[in-house]
Amino acid sequence: MTKATTTLPLIIAATFGVALPAFAAEELNLYSARHYDTDEQLYSDFTKATGITINRIEGQSDELLTRMGAEGANSPADILITVDTSRLKRAKDAGVLQSVESEILEAAIPANLQDSDNQWFGISQRARIIFYDKDAVANPPKTYADLADPAYKGMVCIRSSSNTYNQTLLAAIVEHEGKEAATAWAQGVVDNMARSPQGGDTDQLRGIVSGECAIAVSNTYYFARALRTDVDGVSPQVDRIGWVFPDQDGNGAHVNLSGVGVAKHAPNRENAVKFLEYLVSEQAQRYFADGNDEYPVVSAFKGNDALQQLGEFKADEVDLSAVATKLPVALEIFNQVGWK
Repeated sequence: MTKATTTLPLIIAATFGVALPAFAAEELNLYSARHYDTDEQLYSDFTKATGITINRIEGQSDELLTRMGAEGANSPADILITVDTSRLKRAKDAGVLQSVESEILEAAIPANLQDSDNQWFGISQRARIIFYDKDAVANPPKTYADLADPAYKGMVCIRSSSNTYNQTLLAAIVEHEGKEAATAWAQGVVDNMARSPQGGDTDQLRGIVSGECAIAVSNTYYFARALRTDVDGVSPQVDRIGWVFPDQDGNGAHVNLSGVGVAKHAPNRENAVKFLEYLVSEQAQRYFADGNDEYPVVSAFKGNDALQQLGEFKADEVDLSAVATKLPVALEIFNQVGWK
């Protein structure tokens, strides 16, 4: 992972130290597509540190974007939080975000994990990796390309093409390899599927335990959660599941993001920027790791014990802003190869 600058902890400490002055009657209106109970303490601690009250509206990403667009200049939204680069791109394309200049954000977040126009910023990340049945697969895939190898025919479980994580993964392959190679890969994966795409990432892991799949693709935080807590259908036999961080001799493992941006018509813009800067503080980054098993974007901070159990890995440092431009091509490829 990209190393943060050595001055970053000092910058953040100066901004979010214990002796911050309070703000009277200040507020922040947050539109959030993150639905994790563990984020509650993240918000309450920001309020304790700054005196800024958070008013939160939760919903699915697309409905929040539609709402912001309909509200226009009268929108009360200050902040949009959502997951995956594809949704961040949709927000930017919809014209509901604005650019933000912040030395703290620039120092904290690697350039490839933020928008080229500073309209969105990654705040946590998940690696999309390969899992396999240790009893059934002697030689698991080592790369994303291997998932299309005929040797694994009838063995692969993966989510549908409507899933944003898969869309961004394929868009990254387009960015790296071009449309023709990406199309061949997607066709190969379809040919190797053990079943029609169904369910979420946890369901792919359950497919390994049930014996329906020998190989699955999932974000790391779903598996880390099964290591740390009791996830039905996974945790009782979690020792049966092995994992591979793909492409460690090449581009590295694909990562996707939770990200945030300041709303175009933010009525409390100064508070919004302060909140963005808080999200890269050590306290906030540890909440993402400890509460939801996500990797911090600030490489000076480590993941929780479950994430560390997965081991160190090389992450793909492709510019996710560039990957976002390849999403329409990825959707075209999915349709072309019949990835349901």
